[in-house]
Amino acid sequence: MSPLSTARALRLQLMFGWLNFVLAVPSIYLLLGLPLVMREHGWSGTDIGLFQLAGLPAVFKFLLALPVQRYRSVRGHYRAWAWVLCLLLALLLVVVSQQAINTHRLYLFGLAFVAGVLATWADIPVNALAIKLLPQAQQIRAGGIRSAALFLGAIVGAGVMLLVQNRWGWQAPFLLMAGGLLLALLPLGLLRESASDADQPQPARPSLTDWSGYFSQPGARLWTWVLLSSFPFVGAAWLYLKPLLLDQGMPVQQVAWVAGIGGGVVGALASLLGGRLVRRLGPGRAIPWFMVFALGALLVLTAALGLQASLPWLVFAAFLLACAMGAVSTLVFGLMMFFSRQNRQAADYGLQASLFVLTRLLVPIGAGVLLDRSGALGMLAGLSLAMVGVCGLALAARHSITQATAGVYGQPDKAVGAPPGSG
Repeated sequence: MSPLSTARALRLQLMFGWLNFVLAVPSIYLLLGLPLVMREHGWSGTDIGLFQLAGLPAVFKFLLALPVQRYRSVRGHYRAWAWVLCLLLALLLVVVSQQAINTHRLYLFGLAFVAGVLATWADIPVNALAIKLLPQAQQIRAGGIRSAALFLGAIVGAGVMLLVQNRWGWQAPFLLMAGGLLLALLPLGLLRESASDADQPQPARPSLTDWSGYFSQPGARLWTWVLLSSFPFVGAAWLYLKPLLLDQGMPVQQVAWVAGIGGGVVGALASLLGGRLVRRLGPGRAIPWFMVFALGALLVLTAALGLQASLPWLVFAAFLLACAMGAVSTLVFGLMMFFSRQNRQAADYGLQASLFVLTRLLVPIGAGVLLDRSGALGMLAGLSLAMVGVCGLALAARHSITQATAGVYGQPDKAVGAPPGSG
């Protein structure tokens, strides 16, 4: 890449990283941070549990992607969608800030649900725009930055915003989150987006043939199985890590620092370093190594709990799991971008995102059942056994993904917008 192209790619990476961060924080605060405030104000466990349905729209990204793919603007297709949806989300957060925690609960849930829809919807054109504008050799780096942004978003949404709320009241977190979104609108509005794909003939209505084309890409079928299975088992272990550490006698404050702030920072750093490693090895070679690393992290955590290890070993196991999550997330997000076709970025990304979210939500349910019936060791053993299968799948998929990504990694960047697998 020329110095000018490198500088532009860096500006784009920073902008998309910020957009992913400011879109993640509201959802995380609503689903993970706000329940603590609700409990303090007398909400029942059932009310708080039902409030989690505000995150349900993430499962239906494949449907939300269809209007984004179909309705186009010659002045900037994905940019226009992203700008409008981010603006609407910012305005809605301002509206929520004018309410109160004792507002009618159904009304508050309705506002949170709409916020979830807008955040989920805005994520589609934002990442479709990144796929369209970034050279394919830059997409693994974009996946690492996105993964890091989500880890940092978890720290801010589930931690910092609670401190802000406790210090300055109900309005402050929502106004800060709205301000972060508004800061992204200016560079997003000034961004130049090629209008060439807006002139392409489009089907009268999006149909299943759009997605059958996705599966016909070289390597896409095996990649989809990797997409479904690579993250949810380490993700489920991370979800239950805090109660497991509490069961080991770790004080609540230490759990918050280790599994909250410390794990988030470690995961963000692992995301960035994992992206460098994927670019060096190539995605096909990196997939089995990353899955084996994730399996190793699960086994270390299982051993630490089973042997009732000391505090330093528990912290080491937790940080190792955070590293595995960051590395796997980078690989997954980068390849989701790679397997999104030219002129179908929104539809293909939306389909993959829905599949990713579906297993990420379902596996923890099964893990919870194992935890209740077999204890922590039984749950971790089950997750580890499942991860062994994922390692086998990664080995089976490595050749097809290597062939699909040939000509992109380890060679000069492709032209922007070149279709995956055409190298």
